[in-house]
Amino acid sequence: MESACLIQTPTPNLQQSQDFYEQIGFVPLDNSRLIWTDAKAHIEINPDRFARAGIKLFKSDWSKEVGHLQLITKVIAVGGGYVLADPSGTWIYLIEKEPPIQTGKRGDSIGMLGNFHGVSLETMDLDKSILIFENLGLSHTGGSTEQGYIVCSLGDFSVSLMKPLSCPHLFFNPSLTYFNSKNNLSIIAKLREVGVSFSEEITIFNEEGLVDNVTIRDPGGIGFFIFSD
Repeated sequence: MESACLIQTPTPNLQQSQDFYEQIGFVPLDNSRLIWTDAKAHIEINPDRFARAGIKLFKSDWSKEVGHLQLITKVIAVGGGYVLADPSGTWIYLIEKEPPIQTGKRGDSIGMLGNFHGVSLETMDLDKSILIFENLGLSHTGGSTEQGYIVCSLGDFSVSLMKPLSCPHLFFNPSLTYFNSKNNLSIIAKLREVGVSFSEEITIFNEEGLVDNVTIRDPGGIGFFIFSD
């Protein structure tokens, strides 16, 4: 089978995390209310005390990829697969079983955050991060080292790798990125209306000093960039 992708978020309190995702318009995909989606991003809330924020990739056998990855980074065998981290510090879980949900076909977004554009990571070693994700089967689909970022994709799942000192705002690794162009102001207004707390109200990109971009964060530390472009 081809690998499938989930974003894993830990939680200090399961009800708080479930309430957060319900507040931003995500819906649960399972009876346990642990997997949530806006039809674009798929989030798994993991209440295990040893869980860490990261990316979960599912495939029947990761042995070939792990053989290559062990030459460039530390890979730890865990029950049912492996775990490693890229230079951003983000944990990457390689799970050797069928994914709990099918993530391949994604419809129009049903959440409040707008247009999902993948996961963003700010990495201390852009070249090494690229090498790790390429060894996991992702391909270069955008950006360049000269531009300060690279986009790597697997199907309709993408990871944007940002070099250090390129983003003049709070950056949480990992973060989910939403780009909404001129609609972002109305999305920000709706988030205010339902009481979503902003981690940062960003004005640096706006010539008039308006808040046209915001960041939010779930109880487990996953960030969300709700940006105009």
